[in-house]
Amino acid sequence: MAEITEATNMETTPVENNNELALITPETQPKRRKKKSMVWEYFTIETVSAGCRRACCNRCKQSFAYSTGSKVAGTSHLKRHIAKGTCPALLHDQYNNQLTPYNPKTGGSEPRKRRYRSPSSPFIPFDQDRCRHEIARMIIMHEYPLHMVEHPGFIAFVQNLQPRFDKVSFNTVQGDCVATYLREKQSLMKLIEGIPGRVCLTLDMWTSNQTLGYVFITGHFIDFEWKLQSRVLNVIMEPYPDSDSALSHAVAACLSDWSLEGKLFSLTCNHPTSEAGLENLRPLLCTKNPLILNGQLLLGNCIARTLSSMAKDVLGAGHEVVKKIRDSVKYVKTSESHDEKFVQVKNQLQVPSEKSLILDNQTQWNTTYQMLAAGSELKEVFNCLDTSDPDYKLAPSIEDWKVAETLCTFLKPLFDAASILTTTTNPTAITFFHEAWKIHADLGRSITNEDPFISNIAKSMLEKIDKYWKDCSLILAIAVVMDPRFKMKLVEFSFTKIFGEDAPTYIKIVDDGIHELFLEYVALPLPLTPTYTEEGNAGNNGKTDESQQGNLLSDQGLTDFDVYIMETSSQQMKSELDQYLEESLLPRVQEFDVLGWWKLNKMKYPTLSKMARDILSIPVSAAAPDSVFDIIIKQLDEYRSSLRPETVEALICAKDWLHYGSEESNALVKMEF
Repeated sequence: MAEITEATNMETTPVENNNELALITPETQPKRRKKKSMVWEYFTIETVSAGCRRACCNRCKQSFAYSTGSKVAGTSHLKRHIAKGTCPALLHDQYNNQLTPYNPKTGGSEPRKRRYRSPSSPFIPFDQDRCRHEIARMIIMHEYPLHMVEHPGFIAFVQNLQPRFDKVSFNTVQGDCVATYLREKQSLMKLIEGIPGRVCLTLDMWTSNQTLGYVFITGHFIDFEWKLQSRVLNVIMEPYPDSDSALSHAVAACLSDWSLEGKLFSLTCNHPTSEAGLENLRPLLCTKNPLILNGQLLLGNCIARTLSSMAKDVLGAGHEVVKKIRDSVKYVKTSESHDEKFVQVKNQLQVPSEKSLILDNQTQWNTTYQMLAAGSELKEVFNCLDTSDPDYKLAPSIEDWKVAETLCTFLKPLFDAASILTTTTNPTAITFFHEAWKIHADLGRSITNEDPFISNIAKSMLEKIDKYWKDCSLILAIAVVMDPRFKMKLVEFSFTKIFGEDAPTYIKIVDDGIHELFLEYVALPLPLTPTYTEEGNAGNNGKTDESQQGNLLSDQGLTDFDVYIMETSSQQMKSELDQYLEESLLPRVQEFDVLGWWKLNKMKYPTLSKMARDILSIPVSAAAPDSVFDIIIKQLDEYRSSLRPETVEALICAKDWLHYGSEESNALVKMEF
């Protein structure tokens, strides 16, 4: 509805009808006081009988009570008629865009006239339900507290923005948020029901100040377009998060909720899980043989947590030096004058570094690494700062800077590897096969260093990457085999570097594992090859003659031909997997789309492409992008911990789903009230 501008005092002289303002005369307005209410621009007072006057709308001609004898009815009901859209004539004019736009006069004696502003877009009527829906979306998307709708500031803002909006309570908006979650869930369920492959899950256990656990379960899958997708499926509260059954209970609830029984391909846990806990999870996998791939479809180790644990060891080894550098950085960054003196000394020394000093967040190790790296490049400035600032007495020694550089040498490959998880939309196991074996090889060389400080750090880190490699190298290697640029060749090369003389044994484990997994897929029912149906339908405009279809698909008359093919062609005796492995490697290009390659070759490898689809969807990290560098367990904030578990799940899941725009377009709609 159009806005109403500020009221102004009107003269008692007649005003032209084409301006559609009330005619104010001495008979209808006593001389002792001018009427100031804006309603008199739209109403005329008419005398009905002696002592009885009514207000008549100039637009729709409806009349309303005004005064009887000495009693005056007031103007509230007249304002509602105009301002809240109950005047049919005003609505009609507004819809047809017939009102004159508001243009304030800059001069002259003509009094300012009140107008409705005419929108450039068609009129959109006020919709209370739509506004409630948008408030729920806003709260979900930006993680606002549900109680904000009861805050006086919010209520005042909304009432000024749209007086017709009825304020909502906490319970109402909570119900609206859950309703949004349920609508989004229906859309996602349709997507998941139709995926051609299996689903991989990641499990991330959060804590709360009430010692309750919250299991964040994220599903990863490849859709019909061969695009890797991930969605938060559930956030399940577990009262005893340290129990051996906590994760298995949460996963079982997720599988039931989303009808994924028999479709779970792999599990990746974000935090260390007991052997008993892992064994409780194993029966939930869809693979018939639990020993296939040495059970590595159940990943107890997450690469992000492994890298964070290694980084924590490095920083712990040099914690005294780290504190000294942190104090020096704090001295510079917490005072504007100190910072200016630091920059002045840097310019005088002409230090070429472009790094800026940052004070680290001690819960995320990447910030500490960046602080040490910047400090090391600017060490000359710190060493000379006392000449410009006599109060600075915190300069680390030359030995301290050497230790800091050693720490950075160990942290850099960890930082580069972990950064892939934050910059790549969908990192695959292929990438981390490269990263893991490079880190493993570098540490293997560092443990022989003569400096005990270096060798001890390398030894501690090597133990952790060894465990990760032992638990996950097989599934990482099989993912590499599914890349036509590498296949078994990269596995053979890297295993030779890592295992030396024992490499053939480990290479054989990978080869046996991938053949064993392929047999699992061969045993699955294979649908009719699309080539037959597509070509048949294309030639007959979608209508295939029954006799032709029978001759094409039946074995009658072609049995002898099949025997002949098998006897004369050794190629027919080889499986799709063996054919694939024997073909030449593709050239290595930086932007190679491995999923796109399998999409193009799914007709050539109908069974192997199914296996590749599932293997390439296995996530190597269960940590969210903003938690990759965390060195502490994530904790649900106090406000969300106070909500019902169902509400917590609805808010977190719906935010993730709305990010993908599954419900509707986020295009802005211009609404004028």
